[in-house]
Order: sequence, then C-alpha cells, then structure tokens
Amino acid sequence: MSAEAVVLNKVFGILRKELSAEEYATYLQMVTPRIGDATKELRKKTKDLGLEEIITGAKKIEKRGSRSEG
Repeated sequence: MSAEAVVLNKVFGILRKELSAEEYATYLQMVTPRIGDATKELRKKTKDLGLEEIITGAKKIEKRGSRSEG
C-alpha cells in the first residue's frame, strides 16, 4: 500500500470516529469529484417518490447510520 493510501486510511478512520454519520457523508460529498449536474440527477431519480416514501427512506438511512456509530 502506498504512503498516500496509508495516510488516507488513517484520515478516514479519524473522521469516522469524530464525525456523525451525516457529517461524514457531507465531508465525503465535499471532497469527491463530481461529473454532471447532481441536483438535476437527484430530481430525476426522486420525481416519482411521495413525501412518505422520502421520509421512510431517510429514517432507514438514519437507523443504519446510528447502528454503525455504536
């Protein structure tokens, strides 16, 4: 493993311990290069979802995140 990969593994380990799941996801979104229009893609993927489906999906993601924090 390269020196850069070792450092990145340490950094991501520290971030996972110090940040909430939401903060960690936000950080990854900030530093991940993007191609295209993410907002347009998100609208397209969610156009057929109702509010209840979105809330249910968000709750499932939240539960998964809280389990991994323990």
